[in-house]
Amino acid sequence: MTQELIISISGMRGIIGENLNASIAAAYACAFGTFLKNSKGKQKLTIAIGTDSRPSGDMLKLAVAAGLCSIGADVIDLGMVTTPTVGIMVRELVCDGGMVITASHNPIEYNGIKLLTSKGIAPPAGMAEKVISIFHDAKFKFADAVNCGKISIDHGGDSVHIKKVLACVDRKAIALKRFKVVLDSINGAGTRPGKKLLASFGCHTIAINDEANGLFAHKPEPLAENLEQLCQAVKKTGANIGFAQDPDADRLAIVDENGRYIGEEYTLALAAKYIFSHEKGTAAANLSTSRMIDDIAQQAGCRVIRTPVGEANVAGAMIKNNCVIGGEGNGGVIDLRVGPVRDSLIAIAFILQLCTETGKKISQLVDEIPAYQMIKQKFAADKKEAGKIIIQVKKIFKKAQVDESDGCRFDFEDGWIHLRTSNTEPVMRLIAEFKEDVEPKKYLDKITAIIEKVTG
Repeated sequence: MTQELIISISGMRGIIGENLNASIAAAYACAFGTFLKNSKGKQKLTIAIGTDSRPSGDMLKLAVAAGLCSIGADVIDLGMVTTPTVGIMVRELVCDGGMVITASHNPIEYNGIKLLTSKGIAPPAGMAEKVISIFHDAKFKFADAVNCGKISIDHGGDSVHIKKVLACVDRKAIALKRFKVVLDSINGAGTRPGKKLLASFGCHTIAINDEANGLFAHKPEPLAENLEQLCQAVKKTGANIGFAQDPDADRLAIVDENGRYIGEEYTLALAAKYIFSHEKGTAAANLSTSRMIDDIAQQAGCRVIRTPVGEANVAGAMIKNNCVIGGEGNGGVIDLRVGPVRDSLIAIAFILQLCTETGKKISQLVDEIPAYQMIKQKFAADKKEAGKIIIQVKKIFKKAQVDESDGCRFDFEDGWIHLRTSNTEPVMRLIAEFKEDVEPKKYLDKITAIIEKVTG
């Protein structure tokens, strides 16, 4: 069965040649440009565009540029850059918005388009819905022959981004440690800036899958089952640490010096541990993020604000509450000094700085954090089925503390379960976390029975 094109708060995502092509991309760009013209009351706009390394990226970029120019917006082509770099350059170049051509962690057959506001942040739900409405109605405000937009090129994004990251840590102190690092950039957009950043820290970098051609050497999501090559490379080379980026480099997973996959959940926890060692403040994390960050914050006398899943929700809470750190449990770290977008480069910097200041190996730092067992599952379910599932689960967990700001999260004394529909895939996600000595089966079996009954 042909898969439907996904258009949500997280942008547009589809399969090239099946449900996503140049004409659809151009129309989406027209919708975004028209929305900005309507909301800003400006006839002349400037929009920055960046792509990850996927082979289909140039095709979509040209289509998006054509769409924007057709409604009178000038385009700044940033080239192949990371998603957080686009967010940074939107602000640096005083643009009215940004568009990122990427399908993030999805396989090569996918591509997509993320939208960014003039603040370099993903749009809030209300704004995204208005763009989607304009797209579906095809009510675009085209420019005449004289007022079509123009295209310029700016390839300075890496330098601006890295400079901002370096300003947040002690570059010289890190350099004295001469860390040996294995970097797996999955042949993605993080290849070039990732190696540049590590060189700035004086690291001996062993780069694998570092040809930015979008031909992914393994499944691109930085999960344990996809990073065996990285784990083996760390052990074989005697490296201090291994880092894995996803294709657009907004997420980071970690491998310790023993070749043990630490994973994505520890990325934000370790970044928060470093930040809280220097300043008191508030963190923000989504409802599906590990309780590890709560434990670290509590130990430091700080607190954590929980938000619905979605980078825009976390970043919005960070800006509103002046948070010192934030992010999501998928390996996404946000520091507002760099930008309100998840960023693997700032995550790398904070983790190396933490190792430098403590003098501890990454395995030691990880073992100091109270451990939990996390379960992540996904299953096919449309929104109607998802609603029925949540209603039934609420009936069996009446004593749980419930948060319905995004799907439904059930908090128990010994753990939590979060059920929600995905913004980027036609699935429902189940994320659960329990203390290591707890048997989660007694909870999960009940939910599985409900899912099977509702979905057949």
